[in-house]
Amino acid sequence: MQRELASPALRGGLLALLAAALFGLSTPLVQGFGAGIGPFTTAALLYGGAAAVAALLRRPATREAQLRRGDLPRLLAMAGMGAVVGPVALAWGLQRTSGSSASLMLTLEAVFTAILAWRWYGETLDRRVIAAVALLLLGGVVLVLEQGLAGQVQLLGLLAVTVATIAWGVDNTLSRGVADRDPGQVVVVKATLGTVATVLMAWLWGEPVPGLATMLALLAVGATGYGLSLRFYLLAQREFGAARTGSVFAFAPFIGALGAFALGDRSGSWLMGLGGVFMICGVVLHLAERHEHSHTHETLEHEHAHTHDDDHHLHGHDVMPAGPHSHRHRHTSVKHAHPHVPDAHHQHPH
Repeated sequence: MQRELASPALRGGLLALLAAALFGLSTPLVQGFGAGIGPFTTAALLYGGAAAVAALLRRPATREAQLRRGDLPRLLAMAGMGAVVGPVALAWGLQRTSGSSASLMLTLEAVFTAILAWRWYGETLDRRVIAAVALLLLGGVVLVLEQGLAGQVQLLGLLAVTVATIAWGVDNTLSRGVADRDPGQVVVVKATLGTVATVLMAWLWGEPVPGLATMLALLAVGATGYGLSLRFYLLAQREFGAARTGSVFAFAPFIGALGAFALGDRSGSWLMGLGGVFMICGVVLHLAERHEHSHTHETLEHEHAHTHDDDHHLHGHDVMPAGPHSHRHRHTSVKHAHPHVPDAHHQHPH
């Protein structure tokens, strides 16, 4: 049996973990460098950095499927939710709550992503996954309680972070529809649209222009924590679907909480610890899922980057390309059984 079939979530899981690490570490850094800066300005700098690094990582059209005109409405919605509402709400909330609790609350992004992926794409949510989502949600409730006891301003900040998780959950689910396109191109378009929108809002709102050092710091955080992270996130979605990518990405808040602790945030409490335990249990339970049954692949024609060593891409070439390549290709109907996840070739109903 081929390597990919024996462990279908391995590559996707590693990509999602890398995305989680980059984004998780960005949260306490945004709180530190963004202190006293308007939320629209912060979001503009973060996605400006993301657009810059994504432009440098564009791949040739022969290796990745390109965006199409029909993708524009989806990209506009992704930019609105993921590059405007999400980062603005996060930047506002980070100035009104602790970095540790805000980082942990971002775990709820996985809950909203899993639910939306189930409703929009029919991705499988068995009892194990439902239990994992329930634990993540319970952990979020505990964090809201903990911050409510700390004071109204803290609670409002945490609720703003929750709005960011909802916005990014919608963004994550929308991005599943372009996960097979060139990730560099997707990030460039989304980040550029978000940057233009937030720069305009910052100007209309009268937010002051930060100093050069602060601008460069936030651009760097955006390049890694939003640009590279989103690129790896899209590649992970391509490998094993939106819901599972969101679940692995739920490790990001714990990385962020550790980063906040390393930067001197000592605002934790036993309730925050309890909420973190619930969330860790939810993430581990979700990742322990194994899905295997006999299934039928219907005849399918599409375009995306692929190789010929996965038992799914069996078409021939006059000269076999070396490594990943992209072109429109056809899959004939086949029935077989192997461990699988809801990637581009396993969208069958259950």
